[in-house]
Amino acid sequence: MNIVDSSGWLEYFADGPLAPFFSRPLQNAAELIVPAITIYEVFKAVLRQRNESDALQAVALMLQGSVVDLTATISILAAKISLEHEMPMADSIILATARLYEATLWTQDSDFEGIDGVQHIPKKPGR
Repeated sequence: MNIVDSSGWLEYFADGPLAPFFSRPLQNAAELIVPAITIYEVFKAVLRQRNESDALQAVALMLQGSVVDLTATISILAAKISLEHEMPMADSIILATARLYEATLWTQDSDFEGIDGVQHIPKKPGR
């Protein structure tokens, strides 16, 4: 199972230089878990940068994976992760979801660097 964090989805949608890194997990919808909070983050970013139609198209692609809503179990685990790694709320929810579903988390977000179960690739300069 795989989870791609919001930065990975946005890189993929923008066809950025790291898009091939994220295309591996994103092109296998049967193995893709999508935390609901990533839908929020991606929709908001695309809406801010483009328009609602493009944001809805991005979400439609995300919905091809298995969407996981925020539950009490994920919330409690995320709070522990947030304190342990001094991580922002959304990132800790994404990591908690990955751990709960025994999924690999794919990201370019430096908050996840060096954490077990994470495939991290550093952002290209200027991105």
